Amino acid sequence: MTETTREKTLSDFSATSLAGDPQDLSTYAGQVVLVVNTASECGLTPQFEGLEKLWQEYQDQGLVVLGFPCNQFGAQEPGTAEEIGAFCQRNYGVSFPMFEKIDVNGDNAHPLFQWLREEKGGLLGDKIKWNFTKFLVGRDGAVIDRYAPTTLPESLKGDIEKALATE
Repeated sequence: MTETTREKTLSDFSATSLAGDPQDLSTYAGQVVLVVNTASECGLTPQFEGLEKLWQEYQDQGLVVLGFPCNQFGAQEPGTAEEIGAFCQRNYGVSFPMFEKIDVNGDNAHPLFQWLREEKGGLLGDKIKWNFTKFLVGRDGAVIDRYAPTTLPESLKGDIEKALATE
């Protein structure tokens, strides 16, 4: 396969951290990555606790959770980057990487989420339905699966363990 026809992987994208630092997602090459669009004022916000538990339990085995705040669903993420970070740390002890607020749908959707949606459509076609939609990405950088907003993080353990066991 030539370089021009190579399939995209997570490593082809970059994002800006909550601290405002550009970050190449190739930093996570070789790891299993759970990408989640988040919101601080959503009924599903308590999922931060489950996401943090997954991160704590599996990070030494190669899992990383990446949180991407989004204000496109019911304006449930109105805060600044500083407010979002403080909220997540104070209320849920979030220590996994969090990125700046982005759009996940529409013309201004972040390229990462455009790719994730193309790779794994959902009930609404490729659109993200709501906050806390989750995408599991394998060590090879390819999307393994997409999970509904109401899918609890702890229910992903089996899929995460299977992905971690894959070289």
